[in-house]
Amino acid sequence: MQLIPVDSSNINAIGYEGSTLYVEFNTGRLYAYYNVPERLYEELMSAPSHGEYLDAHIKKGGYRYSPIS
Repeated sequence: MQLIPVDSSNINAIGYEGSTLYVEFNTGRLYAYYNVPERLYEELMSAPSHGEYLDAHIKKGGYRYSPIS
């Protein structure tokens, strides 16, 4: 899985493999969000605000997640 750096005040990089979305925050913490459709990953990557999209569509969408590091 490759993390792609993004321009965000809260998120450092984003990756996607299988149906798992990986989000590395500027704090250095890496989280995995499970069973996320590829469409949502693509929309997240093209969103004007990655943080707002993540909050509204992934976090509030009820996707299970866990810290990786």
